[in-house]
Amino acid sequence: MKDIETLDRDRRLFLKTGVASMTALGLSNTLRAQETPAAAAPSEKLSIGVMGVNGRGGAIVKGMMASGQVDIAYICDVDERAAERVTKIVNEKQSTKTQSVKDFRRILDDKSVDALICAAPNHWHAPATIMACGAGKHVYVEKPCSYTPAEGEMAVAAARKNDRVVQMGTQRRSWPGIVEAVEKIHGGAIGKTLYCRTWYNNRRGPIGFGKPAEVPAWLDWRLWQGPAPDRPFKDNLVHYNWHWHWHWGNGELGNNGVHGLDVARWGMQVDFPNRVTAGGGKYRHEDDQETPDTMMVTYDFADGKTITWEGLSWSPLGPHDSGFGVSFHGTEGSIVIRGSGYTQYDIRNKEVASGTGAGGDKDHFDDFISAVRDGHRTNADIEKAHRSTLLCHLGNIAYRTGSVLHTDPSDGRPQNNDAANQLWSREYAKGWEPTV
Repeated sequence: MKDIETLDRDRRLFLKTGVASMTALGLSNTLRAQETPAAAAPSEKLSIGVMGVNGRGGAIVKGMMASGQVDIAYICDVDERAAERVTKIVNEKQSTKTQSVKDFRRILDDKSVDALICAAPNHWHAPATIMACGAGKHVYVEKPCSYTPAEGEMAVAAARKNDRVVQMGTQRRSWPGIVEAVEKIHGGAIGKTLYCRTWYNNRRGPIGFGKPAEVPAWLDWRLWQGPAPDRPFKDNLVHYNWHWHWHWGNGELGNNGVHGLDVARWGMQVDFPNRVTAGGGKYRHEDDQETPDTMMVTYDFADGKTITWEGLSWSPLGPHDSGFGVSFHGTEGSIVIRGSGYTQYDIRNKEVASGTGAGGDKDHFDDFISAVRDGHRTNADIEKAHRSTLLCHLGNIAYRTGSVLHTDPSDGRPQNNDAANQLWSREYAKGWEPTV
């Protein structure tokens, strides 16, 4: 936690550079996250269960514990090794003992648990969120918040029906430097903003050709698949390469593109597009990957604005010498977001301002925790999350159908395109169909 002097300095910098124009709600949420109180008394801590603790989930566990505001009541993973490893870490640092479980429904059955953290693979995100809301739990769900557009709509409905807080892990919504940049855009600092470019570059290697194999003794393969219909186990799927198979993942667009598109949609103040086009393909490696490694998507909106995303999973050099970024282009200048800060340019490309702030998870986690306590809508509330995630789904649908999507600007649904609408939802394993 920051000391009072640091908080005061941060707040002065925050307000001095344009955040005074922020809406009352946005300012309240951001400062609330920065002013998290000292560690709560045991009786005041939230009780949470964490589903999926390999990789990202393990980092969430450490961050939540560091907040001093939660007790981790359950660690859940279908990989016995991961569950054992992270349970040991928690029990070494937490005064109350955490339980290790394989089936997340054990967490939902415990009425003393306040919230579920879902960091399982993408095909679990919305079904787990919907079930958790129905069981009275608040939810922090990793990005993307759904595997299909229909699931995203159901997740929003479940949160509202059960009056639950649901936050997606798009942390940039809570980073002070990026909040400042977006407020400048909204305040007209670069004139009328007409175009936004987003990009993600990496240097991923091949995933090889998976071979049918016996399911390892430490893995419950059926429960790993959960709502996804059964597919045979292969030796190159778990725990990351499922991202590049359409049956479980959403490709790089859903994996990392959502971070950039979320900031773009926020800054451009747009909701649903009216046209989506996609190009590219799988060019770099000969392997099992089904999703594109080179992809360009264009989103046109009815109010005369456009957002693009460029993803190159095999070439690390991106615009502005950055592997990830978002640039906003207005009639009077531009703003480029990289890392946890931004640079502002005038219409002649002269740098006129810049700003930065804390990155990481802390402010985003604090926003979620405080929302569970007071009921405010979080910085990455499920409705915002769904609309940003939907852009990823629409880009993938345009790519997979090889068509220009003409979409309803009121909800994003493709019009007069049967192939596209077939991908709006999915088939589920028997007994796992999500319902609100």
